[in-house]
Amino acid sequence: MRFRFAGFLTLLALLTVPAGAQTPTAAAKTNTWTIPRAPDGYPDLQGNWTNATLTPIERPAVFAGKATASDAEAEKYEKNDVKTNDIDDPEAPLLVRAGSGSGETAVGAYNNLFIDRGSQLARVDGVKRTSLIVDPPDGKIPYKGDRQPQVRAAQGGAFDDVKRRPLSERCIIGFGSTGGPPMMPVLYNNNYQIVQTPEYVMILVEMVHDARIIRMKSTHAPKDITPWFGDSIGHWEGDTLVVETTNFHAGNRFRGASENLRVTERFRRVDANTILYRATIDDPATFAKPWTMEYPFLATKDNVYEYACHEGNYAMTDILGGARKAEAEATKK
Repeated sequence: MRFRFAGFLTLLALLTVPAGAQTPTAAAKTNTWTIPRAPDGYPDLQGNWTNATLTPIERPAVFAGKATASDAEAEKYEKNDVKTNDIDDPEAPLLVRAGSGSGETAVGAYNNLFIDRGSQLARVDGVKRTSLIVDPPDGKIPYKGDRQPQVRAAQGGAFDDVKRRPLSERCIIGFGSTGGPPMMPVLYNNNYQIVQTPEYVMILVEMVHDARIIRMKSTHAPKDITPWFGDSIGHWEGDTLVVETTNFHAGNRFRGASENLRVTERFRRVDANTILYRATIDDPATFAKPWTMEYPFLATKDNVYEYACHEGNYAMTDILGGARKAEAEATKK
């Protein structure tokens, strides 16, 4: 279980634009909005942002063949999604145990107090997207051959040693690739703070207080240097920040990718409230072809609080202790 306390982190840059804005502002549409620029002349991306959204990474069956949804279709999906994932509702389909009947929920570490996935599908170019994936057109991850079941099997964990538990459970990095790259929306703590200089761009991730350091106009480290978030090198292409990441740590390769994983991210400020984020994932050993996701990071007035992951956390002891108890009971039988 994770705990989050309200210890304020000093904010170097804070935008005061409401997070609810989902589309370019009227000013942007009439070409009266001007991109704010840093002292070096490049677009200023600094501030606090959130990528919380109900849009899933892959397109659900209900939207098969449809990259976007009408507002009416989106509203219906959003209401059903929120109802289905209501952790506090014992009748919620997600939580009712198979074969147990209604009224009995699955054991979990969270309730609705912890969840902050947003309430809407992501809106880009004025319309709501049905999947984060925009290429391939079907909105599905193009796994290579039988690679998908292998990846899923590798995502489990063993209970014999603390070091064999998932990294997020050990409070090393956030779960679900929230720190990235690519930087994915997850159950909660979807806020980010960007601090920018000509030499570096720092992205502070609310989940597990991860910090990504992007070196500008540099070269990649040798292949045997493998930071948790890979080695990120940035440059500007016009008004778009382009970040190429390689050298991923073996314990943090997106979707079970190989050591050849390469992620290319693009950050483009499209209006006062929005950074359009685009990430292309390339690994010939795992995927049949490169694939791309795109979704907005929205300006927020929310602060990025300290994420105190281990303080008061008895989960690891309980997890391993529970495994030992289960083994002892199996031996008795």
